[in-house]
Amino acid sequence: MTALAVFDTALRRAAAGKPAGLTVHDDHGPAFRVDAADWSRVDLPGDRGLLGRCSGPTLDVGCGPGRLTSALNRLGRPALGIDISAAAVRLARARGATVLRRDVFAALPGHGRWRHLLLADGNIGIGGDPARLLRRCRDLMAPAGRLHVELARPGTRSWSGNARLSVVDGAVSAPFGWAVLCIDDLPALAAATGLTVTDSWTEGERWFASLTSA
Repeated sequence: MTALAVFDTALRRAAAGKPAGLTVHDDHGPAFRVDAADWSRVDLPGDRGLLGRCSGPTLDVGCGPGRLTSALNRLGRPALGIDISAAAVRLARARGATVLRRDVFAALPGHGRWRHLLLADGNIGIGGDPARLLRRCRDLMAPAGRLHVELARPGTRSWSGNARLSVVDGAVSAPFGWAVLCIDDLPALAAATGLTVTDSWTEGERWFASLTSA
């Protein structure tokens, strides 16, 4: 089973009110568990500061069920969510979010014109290569744009490589590319990808940073 199929299953379970714990298995430490139901909530602790920094057109990369995209839409701020998951797109649209089923590395509307980009809920791991993802986000941003990234807590080991997913006690998926980036390691990686860290903060036991083109 593919990781995307497992992810879709978790989102459908969460939408139906069933247990939807997702476990990320990798070769770099103990398995890590997240609850897919959290992504379907109206908000999470820490969302407020993130949303408050999005004052213009925003691209929400890996939007999932559209929590942040729909929140921005409700605030009257133009926002587009993208996700490769069919279940995520369906759920996001059901809550009124403007969403496309797209890969961040494929052709996207507004290339080079987005005022803000979001990489929340661990989405810095998309593709298993944070440097490539940051360069892609830099290219999607307007010249004075801002990229807002959620990162792993200080002291966490950064890694990239293959991971596998399972939902509740189900079968483990085939490997897929994923990564974890500690906030301590962001400045050096940002500099290597033509970006500069302009702000960092913590809220709701989550860690974030904003970046601009260098």
